[in-house]
Formats: sequence, C-alpha cells, structure tokens
Amino acid sequence: MKKKFFFLLAVVISCYTNFVAKADTDTLLLHKLVNRAFKAGEHLQYKVYYTNSLMYVPAGEVAFDASIEKYNEKTCWHFKGFGKTYKTYDWFFKVQDLYESYVDTLNMLPIKFLRDVHEGGYKLYHNVTFKQEQKIAISTNGIFKVPYGIQDIMSAVFSVRNIDCSKLKMGEKVPFKIFIDDEIWPVYVKYAGKEKVKVKAGTFNCVKFIPYLIKGQLFKGGEGMSLWITDDANHIPVRIESEVSVGYVRADLHDYANIRNTFSSKVK
Repeated sequence: MKKKFFFLLAVVISCYTNFVAKADTDTLLLHKLVNRAFKAGEHLQYKVYYTNSLMYVPAGEVAFDASIEKYNEKTCWHFKGFGKTYKTYDWFFKVQDLYESYVDTLNMLPIKFLRDVHEGGYKLYHNVTFKQEQKIAISTNGIFKVPYGIQDIMSAVFSVRNIDCSKLKMGEKVPFKIFIDDEIWPVYVKYAGKEKVKVKAGTFNCVKFIPYLIKGQLFKGGEGMSLWITDDANHIPVRIESEVSVGYVRADLHDYANIRNTFSSKVK
C-alpha cells in the first residue's frame, strides 16, 4: 500500500500528545474526551518547504478547517484537510489532496471519511462509512472489521488535541491506531522535551515529539521526523520536519484564525 505525502503529514499533525490507556477493544478512547481545544470556524494554514541543500524553499501548502454541520440528521464536526504543491514543484511531485471527516459531536467518533488524492501520477478516491456499534467500516473496496472507537486520519487529527501531555516522561512512547487504506495501522510518538520555535505565525513555546512513520513512497520509515506543538490549551502543531527520499521537507504554521483558547505559548 502506498502511503502518500499528505496522509503522512496528517498523521504527523495528529501525533503530538499523551494518550489514555487502551481498553479491551485495543484502541484509543478518544471518544471519552471533551473538546476544549478547538471551535467551529478554526482555520490553520501551513507552508511546506523543501530542500536538498542548506536553504529551504516554498514547495506547497496545507490547510485544516473545522465546522459544525448536519450529516444524516446528526450534528457533526466537519473536518477538512487540503494539501497541494506549488506549480513550480509540480514537475517533481505534484500533490493535490483533499481529506474530509464527519464526526459525531456527542462522542467524537467518525461517521464518514472521504479521501480524494492526486499525487504524482497516482489518483485515489476512498469513501468510508463507520458503523461504530457494529464494529465495521464500509469502504469503497468492501466491509472490514474494526474495534469500537476506531479513528480515521482527520478525526484523530482533531480529537487528540484534547488530551493532556503534561505527564509524559522524556523518551516515553505513546501508541494509537487509525483506519486507512482499509487497514488498521499502529503508530507511536516519542516525547522529546520542550523547545522554542520561530515560524511565520510567531514564536512559540512548544512540546517536541518524534513520530514513528510507516515507510512509503516519499517518506522513509522509522523515527526520521520531528514535530513541535504549542505548549498551551490549543495544542496546535507549529512545525513538522522530516527527511524524505530526496532531501528534507518542513511544514511551518503560516497563519491561523478563530482559535478557541488564548495562545499563551506565543512569546512574540
């Protein structure tokens, strides 16, 4: 299975904090959380930079949005993630990916997941309906057994922002699972301390994590990526940096709007 550019970027953005103990369903209890980290109308904009030398140059952008909508008569969070390369980099590896998730506001569990990707010469449309009580996921390609509480990429991106990361110890590894490409994938992140990070959106006191990546077409497997999130109630990713097949890639927070909590981590 090919693990594509925006999928891995989304995984990294979701992998930044502490997680509760796994139940006998062997999945995270993200549905037990109460949302205090984001609100409807939140918008996060990232610039993606590429380098094979000492200088980073803009290669693309990624945006995340949250809204409240009705889906099948349920009040849901509608999470959207969109990533694209700039035209000057389309010759190298053109990306234009859209990810959407409809999540029940009562339990933070995904109901519908949509994935429409265009990467290089590769195209994919994936549509998944989650039947949480029945423990199944009905995708474009069939019906699959999943544990109750399973998350998709976009639901996990937003749900885990509500988990407290203040009690992690240096080097501690934190596992969780997602459903992508009709499979359940285990991923972990490792706590790596606190640092100050300067990006276009400002200078922030951050918590640093080292995610474990699944080897794919563009990214190398293992712990070759670093992630910094705001050390405040918003838990917003500020920078993601990784070695790729040829060179390095970095995503920096460029702009934001309608943040729920005060950016107490922002120093200037």
